[in-house]
Amino acid sequence: MDLEHKAIERLQEAARLSEFYYQAPLLLTYSGGKDSEVCLELCRRARVPFEAIHNLTTADAPETIYHVKKTFRRLELEGIRCEILSPVYKGRPVSMWTLIPLKRVPPTRRMRYCCAVAKEGSNRNRCVVLGVRKYESTARADSGVAELPGQNRGSKVLFDFDNGDERIIAPCQMKATIKIHPIVDWSDCDVWQFLQDAQIQVNPCYAMGFRRVGCVGCPMAGKNRYAEFRQWPKFENLYRKAFGRMVDARRLIGKDGPWQNADEVFRWWMEDKNLDGQLDIFGGEVGGDA
Repeated sequence: MDLEHKAIERLQEAARLSEFYYQAPLLLTYSGGKDSEVCLELCRRARVPFEAIHNLTTADAPETIYHVKKTFRRLELEGIRCEILSPVYKGRPVSMWTLIPLKRVPPTRRMRYCCAVAKEGSNRNRCVVLGVRKYESTARADSGVAELPGQNRGSKVLFDFDNGDERIIAPCQMKATIKIHPIVDWSDCDVWQFLQDAQIQVNPCYAMGFRRVGCVGCPMAGKNRYAEFRQWPKFENLYRKAFGRMVDARRLIGKDGPWQNADEVFRWWMEDKNLDGQLDIFGGEVGGDA
């Protein structure tokens, strides 16, 4: 069975579960990147009912926002419900630039609180379609076709979805969040070949030379962040201002170190070499009681 056919079967089965147990269509999380673009086209080819959301991080490239809005306008003309959701923290609207001072630590590879606030809170109690793939990173190598998320990677539950794992029924009956990854076993080549064959117009950021689409300055992008800040210098200024307010917020609660100003934070944050050292500096804190 080819990858496309298998992915469509996964979506069709997930749609049946969603309609029966949740009384709601599948919820596609559309980031504007290549993987969610594939999932969107597969949902259409599977002829399943679905809704689409985009979680606004406030640190997305302008080209990404434009692409998402353009795609959603097209989908809405087809009768598909779409929504762009703004981040909320403790009941209040936030942005990346207000969240950093509230958390009092910079977002890092090991402390990605920004993802938890901006991306994960809106997907609760639904059957959610995500463009997660095993080959993206070591962190996603243990991803399954269907998952019940836990508090951490070790507590999530994987289901043998392709072989009718009946354990998935119990969380569906409770209307817990179930994550569906229809292209989990696709390679980068598979993704790009599908998009090329389908003649799908992708996010302009790829034509600008960027291999990933996400928050500008995301620590997961590594050294590519330097290129991102050259392309979108206003985002560097926003991070620096947020780091300055973060340093002030730390001083107010008696935490004077390890930086004295925004520039020191930014230079440390851009290096992002010693992940364990990052945790040592903060003593495991993720801040944010404000």
